[in-house]
Amino acid sequence: MAVTPLRDPEPLLARTMAARGHRDLWVFGYASLIWRPEFDAAEQRLARVHGQHRALQMRSRINRGTPERPGLVCALVPGGSCSGMVYRIEAARADAELRRLWDREMFTGVYDPKWLQCQTSQGPVTALAFTLSRTSPNFTGDIDDDTLLGILRHARGRFGSTLDYLVETAACLRRCGIRDAAIERQVALARRAGLTA
Repeated sequence: MAVTPLRDPEPLLARTMAARGHRDLWVFGYASLIWRPEFDAAEQRLARVHGQHRALQMRSRINRGTPERPGLVCALVPGGSCSGMVYRIEAARADAELRRLWDREMFTGVYDPKWLQCQTSQGPVTALAFTLSRTSPNFTGDIDDDTLLGILRHARGRFGSTLDYLVETAACLRRCGIRDAAIERQVALARRAGLTA
């Protein structure tokens, strides 16, 4: 069964391109965009945003699950703060790379693309981030451990399982020196249940 887009991503892309102007494009990555960015960045920096946090609370009906058995991926949702990575794409390549990024992240129109102020050790940058509204039909809210374990056991999509996604995200964050207590707790839960080493 095909997944129906929540909204047309093209007008959102046009607005995002217009807001960027002709400057270099900065992109904030908080999960798979760190371990699988799929673009060449001229520069990357560790960064922190305030007012949003990373949470494994977005249903995935294609990449890490199916419409019949949705998986989960991380989203950037309101509240708290989030450490991640910002990537700078040079202005000459920015439109083409942004369109490729849109095809990957926005094909269902689920995210709310936002320009966020990101703090880095070299100073602040304004970066594009893919955020999720708590009113989105794809936002799960808090998930109890038994439900999460069921998803980690069974959900699989075109890019692999939710379990693989969680483990890879945790490992990547650790390599970057980023500690995410919620992600680490979920990996420990999966380990105690015998789902991962």
